[in-house]
Amino acid sequence: MIWRTFSGEPLKLPVKNAVENTIVRETQAGYHLKVCIGTDSQVRGQETEFATVIVFLREKHGGFMFICNDKTRQKYSIKERMLVEVAKSIEIAYELCDLFNKYDVDMEVHADINTNPQFKSNEALREAMGYILGMGFAFKAKPEAFASSSCANKIVN
Repeated sequence: MIWRTFSGEPLKLPVKNAVENTIVRETQAGYHLKVCIGTDSQVRGQETEFATVIVFLREKHGGFMFICNDKTRQKYSIKERMLVEVAKSIEIAYELCDLFNKYDVDMEVHADINTNPQFKSNEALREAMGYILGMGFAFKAKPEAFASSSCANKIVN
């Protein structure tokens, strides 16, 4: 997986090392960090593009993110696609969670799933919430899931 900054610059280190360096740099600069991880997807013809983001929030001082894009030609139902998004977010959250524990950084996994039953994505809400909470992660869904529904969404749209 190739990770980059919002400006397009590729990370020079593996994502885990880049995240650790970022946590150290930002906390040494006096910022209190929170990290939100989310994935969104967009179907275009035969391809589905996924964007996973690691959003670093500096309390009262803005934020920035690392981004990873991924494409597949596999066909998904809306529910399957929502659960693949969640799985991609959990995969990176699990890879990084020991760093967040080590440096006492709060982390949330954001799912681009609507809490309103009138929306099709709501079909996946219960399973996604169980998956994320079952892994021991904090969970947010729309409208609070900005990492997936705003940040990652900007990358795939």
